[in-house]
Amino acid sequence: MAVREILLLGNPRLYEASEPVKEGDLKDLPPLVADLHDTLLDFRRKYGAGRAIAACQIGFAKRMIYMFIHDPVVFINPALDDLSSEMMEVWDDCMCFPDLLVTVRRHRNCTIRFKDLQWNDRAVTLTDDMSELLQHEYDHLDGILAVSRAIDGRSFALRSQSGFRCRVP
Repeated sequence: MAVREILLLGNPRLYEASEPVKEGDLKDLPPLVADLHDTLLDFRRKYGAGRAIAACQIGFAKRMIYMFIHDPVVFINPALDDLSSEMMEVWDDCMCFPDLLVTVRRHRNCTIRFKDLQWNDRAVTLTDDMSELLQHEYDHLDGILAVSRAIDGRSFALRSQSGFRCRVP
């Protein structure tokens, strides 16, 4: 459909909590999913990174995440539970601040429960980088950015200065 503008760090809309998707909204979602797909792939072409995007990152304040690694997955009204007590420290990056990396702590394992595009209940248990990824995207739905989860004041680096390279599927 269209590549949408990604809201950037400092935009007040990024700090707003998203509203739940209602079953009656399903008929309106295919164009949004297409826009999320196109925007994600455009970002990936430009930056060599990008595995998932929350709808609110393109200004659509609904609780929906689009992930495309090997196959597209749409998470509607996701909820995280079964968060492990074991934590991991990771360099987190974000489409909203593409040259900034932030060290954060994330749960090593979690379960994400959600509705799919047919309004069926789904659940997926996540570990390591997938757990981190979906926790990051879920935070967006609550208006929380990775910069708010920085471990300390020295937890920031510019990608261009850090030697960090993202991997793209």
